Amino acid sequence: SAQFELISGVTQSLAGRVGRIELLPLSTGELAASRQLPTSLEDMLLRGAYPALYDRELSPGDWFPNYVATYLERDVRQLIAVRDLTQFQRFVRMCAARSGQLLNLTALGADCGISAVTAREWLSVLEASYLVVRLQPYHRNFGKRLVKTPKLYFLDVGLMAWLLGIRDAASIQTHAARGALFETFVVSELIKQRFNAGQPADLYFWRDNAGHEVDVLYETAQGLQAVEIKSGSTFASDWPDAIHKWQEFAADEALPPVIVYGGEGDYERQGCRVVGWRELQGLVL
Repeated sequence: SAQFELISGVTQSLAGRVGRIELLPLSTGELAASRQLPTSLEDMLLRGAYPALYDRELSPGDWFPNYVATYLERDVRQLIAVRDLTQFQRFVRMCAARSGQLLNLTALGADCGISAVTAREWLSVLEASYLVVRLQPYHRNFGKRLVKTPKLYFLDVGLMAWLLGIRDAASIQTHAARGALFETFVVSELIKQRFNAGQPADLYFWRDNAGHEVDVLYETAQGLQAVEIKSGSTFASDWPDAIHKWQEFAADEALPPVIVYGGEGDYERQGCRVVGWRELQGLVL
């Protein structure tokens, strides 16, 4: 988590003489290397990846309430001078409910009883404290009208699950938010890979006004890499449909696409590389 007072002091006293390394919660690669990667996807989605949950005998149900009470409701709230704690609590939970969705600040503010301006201010502080991130739409349109609204994602899926009221791994299997939880998990893992390699996130999504969408898109020296995210545990024949449609628009710029899914394995299918959640650590960005 960002230490706001420390950052302020560093920028004032060491300008031009300091390097910044952005460290998010642990990646699946780091957890696997220390033999602490959860045994099931549901456990991974429930637990998340904050280091405190792996170096001590703590359950998510014990740790997250204290984290929210101390960091979110005390430290972050003081920065934005929130008068009504209940409103701020509702705002954070509504953000969790919208993880993986297009961000509508007016609707978000209305649901929380605040203005769109206040919602934007509160969201910017959650972003600065590495709790959420806005994934921007890819800027090139390939001849199609595009959605220009960013998507909102939490940077730790365990915190998102706790804010949604999920208290056990078994309930995730049939939970309505399972798809959003898995998509949030994958996007956060991709961002961690970029940061851990010393690179800016520079991840985007692509969606046109006809509803065609690619979950993650990023530029490489060889071309554009598209990543589709599916929470199912077995490959379905219609999974590549959207990503193949995007390939028609991108033409020669598109690299062979990747599908990350909720099962296990790393193989080729219908012109796509299919990567399970455990093998995500081997996906080089």
